[in-house]
Amino acid sequence: MTLSDTTLYVTGAGVSADSGIPTFRGEDGYWTIGSRNYTPQEMATRSMYEGNPGQFLLWYYRRFAEYRAVPPNDVHRWLADQCNSGAARLITQNIDGLDGRAGNRDYVCIHGRLDCMTRYEDQDALHQAVAGHPNLLESDTIIPAPWDDVPAMLAAVGAATTDPKAASDEDLQAALLRLCGIDADAGPRRGASLKPYVLLFDEYYTDLYRMSTAEQWMHQAGRMVFMGTSFSVNITAIALRTAIQRGIPVEIVDPAPIDLGIPDGMADITYHRMTAKEWMG
Repeated sequence: MTLSDTTLYVTGAGVSADSGIPTFRGEDGYWTIGSRNYTPQEMATRSMYEGNPGQFLLWYYRRFAEYRAVPPNDVHRWLADQCNSGAARLITQNIDGLDGRAGNRDYVCIHGRLDCMTRYEDQDALHQAVAGHPNLLESDTIIPAPWDDVPAMLAAVGAATTDPKAASDEDLQAALLRLCGIDADAGPRRGASLKPYVLLFDEYYTDLYRMSTAEQWMHQAGRMVFMGTSFSVNITAIALRTAIQRGIPVEIVDPAPIDLGIPDGMADITYHRMTAKEWMG
């Protein structure tokens, strides 16, 4: 099998829906600070992490980290088998880490993973630190997220309960700040404080998220299949544009695919109006 025979899968939130992971867009994603409602696009930003780290970590933990024990589903396991056999490669927009837990030995989590963290640093410095590294999860830059230490940290800050789900927002916020080495007044410290390993809305793709590998795989694929994605993030636009420029077949698997606005005859695109699990057969 040559590289041009491989299929590149690009997956979005729809693939993890059967595992019970919410999309966090729409009403479920809103977060209230004082009298104002913030959208995920406002909360999941580097500026929020830097300027209001307590609320950022509290939102992130409540909306994402509490789902870290959700199991992978049949689609994740099927994709892992395809990739491990050498027949396919995978770029996922999802940060849930379910593809790795399904056994996928090498895939690009282009937006990061909620079970990992990095040291807070300049984006270019992090890019240089990992450029060319064969396995980011074995580097010193990316470390396991200490979410299991939250109960102990709640006790350390004198919280009324050590159960994160029952703890008050104030106690949980204090515990998360201490856990990540952040002073509530001074904010995160470069090279010392922990930041979730997740690409935020005001950050850009770098090799911290294996962007060079993702682009290489796009240019080597013989076919691209987009699963469960709304094409609302940049990586899907980059992948789709690359596929069209290269003239390779594109398949879109989604129960209600959006209209991409591509004129007939411009690209070889096939729509499958079904879930990824149905498409797998």
